[in-house]
Amino acid sequence: MGSHLELLEAEALKLTPADRSHLLERIIASLDVDPAIEKEREQEADRREALLDSGAVAEVAGTDAITRLRARLAPSLMFSTLAPSRTLPVLWTFTSNKQE
Repeated sequence: MGSHLELLEAEALKLTPADRSHLLERIIASLDVDPAIEKEREQEADRREALLDSGAVAEVAGTDAITRLRARLAPSLMFSTLAPSRTLPVLWTFTSNKQE
């Protein structure tokens, strides 16, 4: 028989995605957190949601945001790779635009 943690994990994985999400939120909330930091996070989330709701900003998919950033930064950054199909997520070498 597996450990208590393994049994809990197996049971949790049987839950629906919505129930797992709810459980995850409760577990995270149970961890020691700084109330001041948590309040700031909630305020920032509310501020961003209000901006989206008002139409002042538009949502951008994460992959699109990364593509845009890479295109904007490409002239001054060189991206390294681990293998042909695998790129390091954030490994940039800053280069100088000055000619010496």
